[in-house]
Amino acid sequence: MSAADEVFAFLDGLGIAYRRAEHPAAHTMADCAAVDAMLGALTVKNIFLTTKNGKRHYLCLTRPDARFRTADISKQVGSSRLSFAPEAALYAALRCHGGSASPMGLIFPEAAGVGLIVDGALRGEPALAFHPCDNTMTLAMAGEDFFERFLPAVGVQAVDVAIHDFLSEA
Repeated sequence: MSAADEVFAFLDGLGIAYRRAEHPAAHTMADCAAVDAMLGALTVKNIFLTTKNGKRHYLCLTRPDARFRTADISKQVGSSRLSFAPEAALYAALRCHGGSASPMGLIFPEAAGVGLIVDGALRGEPALAFHPCDNTMTLAMAGEDFFERFLPAVGVQAVDVAIHDFLSEA
């Protein structure tokens, strides 16, 4: 069973409704724009981070237009300076490759200990979209289901942070 199949089975087991789309591999947020329109949801940007010593990992969820600065995020979560984690660490923890990082990978036992950082503005989105650990598919679910049903089911408590829009700093 593929990681994506395990994600869909997990969501089905929780009774979480979702819409699913298959598409050519999406490598950038621009690639996701057409899928957003098709699913009527905001595809979340997922960034896999690590501490300098590589002992702690975080998955950071942001809006596609958010300005991400590791120094700002590190300060807000009370961590030493965070940086992008290597792909091998991403796969080991979430069963995803670069370009397909997703909080859906939090269902796997290997993800225990991965911290979740969330752009607080995402909490107001009616529908959120994620890759199911495979960037040739996207699933969309109610934002409320993600925060109030999915995250508790995987035993993850998100730390909210403030991430600024590109336009708000102009």
